[in-house]
Amino acid sequence: MNKPVINQDDYRFKTANKEALIGIGLVLFNFVWWYAFAYGLGSKDPSEYSYVFGLPAWFFYSCVLGFVVMVILVWIVLKVFFKNLPLDDEEI
Repeated sequence: MNKPVINQDDYRFKTANKEALIGIGLVLFNFVWWYAFAYGLGSKDPSEYSYVFGLPAWFFYSCVLGFVVMVILVWIVLKVFFKNLPLDDEEI
């Protein structure tokens, strides 16, 4: 059984690598956002917390607003940077 020859110079590999790096960047941004708000605002004494919509500010900004920001960022990245690529074998 012969294995197909994979051409590493194929433009699809470069595009997939670029998109993977963008995805890793989004994950790192999400973690930094969450960590900064959760531990930055949440490290105080609970009696000193401020509240947004009945939730502690650290939770609102890290989890609720962070989720909304990430949904918007992922949507923008998908529309601007990601492309549809053919995945079938083609003769190059």
